[in-house]
Amino acid sequence: MYRPPFVRRLLCLLLLLLAMPAAAQSLQDQVTAQLAQAGPGTRFGMVVVDGDGREILAIRPDERFTPASTTKLMTTAAVFARLAVARPDAEAGTVVRLEGDDVVLEGHGDARLSSADDCTVDCLATLADAVAGRTRVVNDVIGDDRAFVDLRWSPGMSWNNIGTRSGAAVSALTLDDNQAPVRIAPGESGGALHVEAPAFWTLDNRTATVVGQGTPVALDRAPFDRVLHLTGTLAAGAAPLVRRVPVDDPAEWAAWRFKAMLEARGVAVRGTVRVRHRHGAVPVEAKDAPPLAQLVPPPLVEDLRHTNKTSDNLHAELLLRRLGGGSIEAGGKLVEDMLAEADLPRWSYGLADGSGMSTYNRITPRAMVLFLRWAEGQPWGAAWRETLPVGGADGTLARRFRKDAGAARIVAKTGTLAGTHALAGYIETGNGQRLCFALYAADAPFGAPVVPAMDAAVALVAAQAGAAK
Repeated sequence: MYRPPFVRRLLCLLLLLLAMPAAAQSLQDQVTAQLAQAGPGTRFGMVVVDGDGREILAIRPDERFTPASTTKLMTTAAVFARLAVARPDAEAGTVVRLEGDDVVLEGHGDARLSSADDCTVDCLATLADAVAGRTRVVNDVIGDDRAFVDLRWSPGMSWNNIGTRSGAAVSALTLDDNQAPVRIAPGESGGALHVEAPAFWTLDNRTATVVGQGTPVALDRAPFDRVLHLTGTLAAGAAPLVRRVPVDDPAEWAAWRFKAMLEARGVAVRGTVRVRHRHGAVPVEAKDAPPLAQLVPPPLVEDLRHTNKTSDNLHAELLLRRLGGGSIEAGGKLVEDMLAEADLPRWSYGLADGSGMSTYNRITPRAMVLFLRWAEGQPWGAAWRETLPVGGADGTLARRFRKDAGAARIVAKTGTLAGTHALAGYIETGNGQRLCFALYAADAPFGAPVVPAMDAAVALVAAQAGAAK
């Protein structure tokens, strides 16, 4: 078949490009091809800079993406910059007071208060012992979380996350991560499953113990409802399940647990459980009663490490409110001030929370890399970097980058929301180079292999940088 000369030349050029070895292609072309393995529909943005700040890769660098939990990078950096993190965290410690015949449990933003039987540090039991050592009778048990404005969920968080572990309510009086344990085990054959839950909840148990294969056990509740609805089956002899159910009013939950602890110590509680919340910017009323006892939590740096390594949303939101004296808005303003110091263009980001659960959050890949470079150069930068997950080693990266990054070390924060995936941090190569990168995926179709494609792209960058002389 006859082909005009220009058609033959185009065909030859196409064949030449197809035969061209990958090494001869630009890094950006190779990364773009790797990200394309995720399939159609996903929009990617990525920026990588070398140790001198030179951009070596830029894909949609100035388009705005949802940062998801990479938002925690900025929240925790602001805490390092503004609060004392290395010494015991006395200002956040929970206080117990006696106000007449009432006992008041007062929170100040501590994320680590525990009622566990094996608790050794920052224990609610310590405060219960203090009350039992002073009096044998009290009237009401009051949970006071007025150190923070009563805004338990941040603007832009999807309503369906309320009632899940990812969307636990935020309160200055936080106990056991504001979650109640529920243990579900097989019962008598043909009978309902055996459910152990704090009496804080009412159970609607429609489960069954069966012979043979069981079906998934679902535990549901509506927001602000104290009824737990259970359905499904377990096989006789199956291992028990443990679920943790978030509470909607953490101050009430903490006061309820404290009441039970007092009664276990022989303190008669003649009244009820009550709460005190703060609305708007109204100052907390003066307290005439001196503290009976106050806890001193461990250094804040330990909680910062936990927050970034495990991507704990509740702890990140508590940190933002602590920055702002109990207010999301004031805490967010301090984060904005920090980003202004880092010279991020104001149009390049918008933040509505501290954890990244908000769908209102936006940032460009270039702005995130600019922030990362600035942050590691601060006096607190090295300590802050140590709180981030390490590929193949710990946190949310424990199962990622085990081998495919070669000799490189990936130190980065992950992020996931519906249709969104994020990864931002540092690549430390075997030849001593350190790169900053930010990689975002938006509008990802359900089930698309986006994370493997992203990891392969980062590993490709790490391999090429590591091979450079």
